[in-house]
Amino acid sequence: MATIKDVAALAGISYTTVSHVVNKTRPVSQEVRLKVEAAIKSLDYVPSAVARSLKAKTTATIGLLVPNSLNPYFAELARGIEDYCERNGYCVILCNSDDNPEKQRSYLRVLLEKRIDGLIVASAGGDTGLAQGLAGVKTPMVIVDRGLDGVDADLVRIDHEYGAYLATRHLLELGHRDIATIGGPSSTSVAQMRQAGFCRALKETGIKVRPERLLESDFTSTGGYNAAAILLENNPPSAIFAGNDMIGIGVLRAAAERNVRVPSELSVIGFDDIQMSRYVYPALTTVGQSILQLGEMAAEVLLRRIATPSLVTDQRIVTPSIVLRESTAPLSGVFTEYR
Repeated sequence: MATIKDVAALAGISYTTVSHVVNKTRPVSQEVRLKVEAAIKSLDYVPSAVARSLKAKTTATIGLLVPNSLNPYFAELARGIEDYCERNGYCVILCNSDDNPEKQRSYLRVLLEKRIDGLIVASAGGDTGLAQGLAGVKTPMVIVDRGLDGVDADLVRIDHEYGAYLATRHLLELGHRDIATIGGPSSTSVAQMRQAGFCRALKETGIKVRPERLLESDFTSTGGYNAAAILLENNPPSAIFAGNDMIGIGVLRAAAERNVRVPSELSVIGFDDIQMSRYVYPALTTVGQSILQLGEMAAEVLLRRIATPSLVTDQRIVTPSIVLRESTAPLSGVFTEYR
């Protein structure tokens, strides 16, 4: 691989002058510039990003740590972050931890060693190990979607509690009273907030929260499928609030295998509004906001933090809304006016 000294030798000038041409740090004559550019092209020389970053004290690189890249939510989130960063001259290094604390620590160390300019962290929440690892990090940082206790950083997330409240209110307004929820792991802040919103909506309507209608799963279609199989086995509810769209998709599959018609016999609503939820059958009613825009917002907040480190810590809580599709309907025999 050609070096800056090889370029200098071929161009017949000092490597310091080549450096000035490459990094645009000092004016040079047109003749010298043309010689350097011709030598670079001839040798297929690629400037060292590490060397340039040491001089400029910036790498124009953002680190992104996600817990599960197979989850479409995080894939869409990453796309929004990448699109915004690319438009603003930054590259993104994506690290997938698979919810493995050891991988999280390892990737965090690697990202910081690469002298990234900023870090975006998407966590499952309630992760004390990750929180401890991030507590002393001086790199500009944004936590996206799921807060981490003890980490002083900018935060961008959906209002999980209110979104779950909206979803449950939607089912109640359709006349449903026997409503179950399948949430994510109870150790995660997201699952806790979404279950709180579900319970608040029931209590406001005077409906007792029944423990057997509160199921814990994980945020996957497999988890939703297995939990729905339990709910649909005996005395099934008339409606299910799924803790995210992936759980909801698993519920739809479990219902179809048992010849439970959605939405005439069972209404199902999800959370997040991932793109896939529009194309399953029936299309999944859900609660959410544009995940791409959420990613862009996180990237915007981070780049602002990089430019002005002294800014007061920013918290942006995005209000979700109902996205009506085909998987929810009035309880059989009940006329309900949509509001």
